[in-house]
Amino acid sequence: MVVPMTRASEPLVVLTDVNKHFGALHVLRDIDLTIHKGEVVVVIGPSGSGKSTLCRTINRLESIDSGSITIDGVPLPAEGKALAKLRADVGMVFQSFNLFSHMTVAENVTLGPIKVRGIDKAKANERAKELLERVGIGEQSNKLPAQLSGGQQQRVAIARSLAMDPKVMLFDEPTSALDPEMINEVLDVMISLAKSGMTMVVVTHEMGFARRAADRVIFMADGQIVEQATPEEFFTNPRSDRAKDFLSKILAH
Repeated sequence: MVVPMTRASEPLVVLTDVNKHFGALHVLRDIDLTIHKGEVVVVIGPSGSGKSTLCRTINRLESIDSGSITIDGVPLPAEGKALAKLRADVGMVFQSFNLFSHMTVAENVTLGPIKVRGIDKAKANERAKELLERVGIGEQSNKLPAQLSGGQQQRVAIARSLAMDPKVMLFDEPTSALDPEMINEVLDVMISLAKSGMTMVVVTHEMGFARRAADRVIFMADGQIVEQATPEEFFTNPRSDRAKDFLSKILAH
């Protein structure tokens, strides 16, 4: 396991013996995982392996049946104001962009900071401007989401999450709904974010991103973490038969 040296190894997200069922389906099995501050963890594996469910339990979009999850030492609250406060510290970028269609790009980005963080509107607008520049769409701030390409909308979604100044960013298949030519523009933003020291958990099929940006690759199958390693170790010398089989199929394309 590789942890960036600059931030030693302070745990930020800790999952202990986490189990989750959907009816008879056991989607997460005895998950133990620690994500450190400043670490970029990429979660890969076949469809139905539990990757997205794992990601969604970290900000309690999915509840767990047993085990525990803590963020920065605080147990994940079940509901109410404490959960809302915690969610403000955990940015989430989905497959679908989930932008408010009737609001401009700038309004989408400033809504959370103003309503949840109580930030002054002028300050929130200034910060939104900076973030939209950072993700390469500063000139689009007055447009409505429908006027943007899919790649641009996803970059707005990333800026919106960053505007909350989160402790950790979760990405659930952030490029899977995009046309191929738009994927790289989103991945480039994510790579620059990783280099800036943001703690990130990324569920993706983009193996190139995993190789370039991950500190650690988590390989899941059948609701379990089968193996975890540096990208170099995982892609050149996977230990499990499941991982070898997965890579032989996905890298053959």
